[in-house]
Amino acid sequence: MTRKVIVTEKKVRERLNEVLDPELGISIIDLGLVYEIKVNNTSAPTVSILMTLTTMGCPLFDVIEEDMYLKLSDLDLTRQQIKIDMTFDPPWDMERMTKRGRAVLGI
Repeated sequence: MTRKVIVTEKKVRERLNEVLDPELGISIIDLGLVYEIKVNNTSAPTVSILMTLTTMGCPLFDVIEEDMYLKLSDLDLTRQQIKIDMTFDPPWDMERMTKRGRAVLGI
């Protein structure tokens, strides 16, 4: 019998905390790039993520997005169950970073 994973916002956030910005080596959570996580636990759970990037047109978004899908697959989520929306409103600034993120950057 397979064990069904119950997807929660906390579990999604924990997995996304393992997704690192390729240039800075800091998680997208600690950078404050993830604005919102919504989980809909139906028979096939879905996750919606609203996020931003440090700069518009960041060439590394594909790398970040691919790692997000990979980490969230640990929760038995398929790409079709994950929706990633990008916004630049409000724009990212360093105030969005966690204390840990600031400490890593020496801010």
